Amino acid sequence: MSFDAPTLDAWLAHLEQLHPNAIDMGLERVARVRDAMGLRPDFPLIVVGGTNGKGSTCTMLSAIYRAAGFKVGTYTSPHMLRYNERVAIDLVPAADEQIVAALRAVEAARADVSLTYFEFGTLAAMRQFIDAGVEVAILEVGLGGRLDAVNVFDADVSAVVTVDLDHQSYLGDTRELIGLEKAGIFRAGRPAFCADAEPPASLLAHARQIGADLQCIGTDFGFRNETTQWRWWGRDGQKPGLPFPALRGTYQLANASVAIAMVQALHERLPVGIGAIKRGLLEAELAGRYQVLPGRPSVVLDVAHNPHAARGFAANLLNQGYFETTHAVFAMMADKDIAGVVELVKDRIDHWHLAPLDMARAASPEALAELIVAAQARGRIHFHPDIASAYGAALRACGENDRIAAFGSTYTVAAVLAARAR
Repeated sequence: MSFDAPTLDAWLAHLEQLHPNAIDMGLERVARVRDAMGLRPDFPLIVVGGTNGKGSTCTMLSAIYRAAGFKVGTYTSPHMLRYNERVAIDLVPAADEQIVAALRAVEAARADVSLTYFEFGTLAAMRQFIDAGVEVAILEVGLGGRLDAVNVFDADVSAVVTVDLDHQSYLGDTRELIGLEKAGIFRAGRPAFCADAEPPASLLAHARQIGADLQCIGTDFGFRNETTQWRWWGRDGQKPGLPFPALRGTYQLANASVAIAMVQALHERLPVGIGAIKRGLLEAELAGRYQVLPGRPSVVLDVAHNPHAARGFAANLLNQGYFETTHAVFAMMADKDIAGVVELVKDRIDHWHLAPLDMARAASPEALAELIVAAQARGRIHFHPDIASAYGAALRACGENDRIAAFGSTYTVAAVLAARAR
């Protein structure tokens, strides 16, 4: 007998215990359920993968298409505070009732096929997009690309934003191995993009082998920073006088560039004017990507959880301006390169406020402290029972000219946002 429940919380609890592994790479099971559900989208699909930057790119794409008047479906992960954030139609998170109805449809179709939490959610998201009649869907890869559940749907346009070390136990321990996994979202004869300035040879070779129309940043498209504005260039010409994205950070120009390149690739099916591109860049919002909250002291939130992201985070801290003291609220997963992250940000932090995250994968504050000490970081270390307490202590210690930087994981940022909402 299939599961049923009236509330989204009950369904999510069911999904969490449904499959023996949280991650089970492969497409055969999810493809069987896709076919049983008859999920055959007739609208353009944009699939975005990468180590970092894919969430920002999806957000800008969604904002641009919405500004152009198209009905847009967006599927991203993980969520910050509510599961509903993962599925948006016209930038509005789906209602509980919509998600529950789609989850019921997946449950009814799967029979004896075991699905992971993410696989279940991916199929449910597509069910919602088809039912809502969206005109374009933007799908963020969860992990890797080749064997990710999102890849069960054929992309009309795809992009790998960046390639760096993360999730090595699943994807491999070199950029070449990881690049090959991420290139699995490319499709023969269709536009594909790479916004990594140094694309792995494996990614380039795979695109050639399958006959994808690959375009790379710096060669086929790119950007030029012109101080008060910026210019995009590509195969079809240039777009000067663009506003800087509302999403902060110098790396966002690369994300914006690949977003515009994908919009251009679909221009015949989904025509978008320069006005919509400008509006989309200015209106795109995404929590936890160098998010600077209003008020004083300055509070910065960043989900930076690997060295590649931490490098950009550290540069943004430096470029944000002068602050007398920076307090870090810091927690990470134990399976991440904590030492690599600490090494990149250690000279920007004066006080480290460490606390445990309420999950088995999280590194203990004591383990974090050992790595901070080993890196010879100059900041003082403070221990707290939870992230809310750590944030509260940092806030009490700050003057108007100080700064709080909460980073290291989506869960760290989410816990600070939850604490501020109380």
